[in-house]
Amino acid sequence: MGGIRIALQLYSIREDCRRDLRGCLKAVADMGYEGVEFAGYYGYDADELKGMLDEYGLEVAGSHTGIDALLGICFDNTVEFNLRLGNRFIIVPSLPEYMRGSRDRWVEAARLFNDLAGKLERYGIRIGYHNHTVEFKPLDGEVPWDIFFKNTRSDVIMQLDTGNAMRAGLTVDEVFDIVKRYPRRAVTVHLKEYSRMSDRVVIGEGDMRWREFIDLCIEIGGTEWFIIEQESYPYPPLDCVRKCIDNLRRIIS
Repeated sequence: MGGIRIALQLYSIREDCRRDLRGCLKAVADMGYEGVEFAGYYGYDADELKGMLDEYGLEVAGSHTGIDALLGICFDNTVEFNLRLGNRFIIVPSLPEYMRGSRDRWVEAARLFNDLAGKLERYGIRIGYHNHTVEFKPLDGEVPWDIFFKNTRSDVIMQLDTGNAMRAGLTVDEVFDIVKRYPRRAVTVHLKEYSRMSDRVVIGEGDMRWREFIDLCIEIGGTEWFIIEQESYPYPPLDCVRKCIDNLRRIIS
């Protein structure tokens, strides 16, 4: 699709996936998605998942993985699972309060990610962090997102979620500035629409200037995967994610 790779965060259709993951993966592939990002595995092991992905010609664009799964004795099992799955991007979707309640805690979290990045490097896996809204609420006079990424290694992925950032109060231009501040770090990004007028919109129906954002990610962000995530449902979830990719096609054509 215009030289960019589009994936779907399967959380967007999680209830459908619980009922019929295989059918959902086929439907997603038929829509034109090239990959998927996991947020849970619906009871399947890595080999079963890999087999389904291969059957439908889908790649793994990443997996949202809780920080606890990367700590202590859980680390080796998590690495093994992701290697078997063929996943190169482990993205932590949020941090517990005890890791983010102050500036010092964000700095400590950054050090932890640096340590994990070093351990994962030998396996060809990269770690990243994904935002909700709390990361853009000033804390001790600084923005947590900047505290974190100023203190992490350059290979820690900045998975910017556009809709969450704008819901936190950022303007479109401020979202663009984040990509500019951290060049080559937006290796995967979440395309999520935001509208000041309605919370029930899909890509192309809100405030984001998608063509500019995608161009910026390609030119400066080093983006490999553009991952659509839909969390509001003006239509049934599968119809929403189909409309998202159809609208995106028109925007970038």
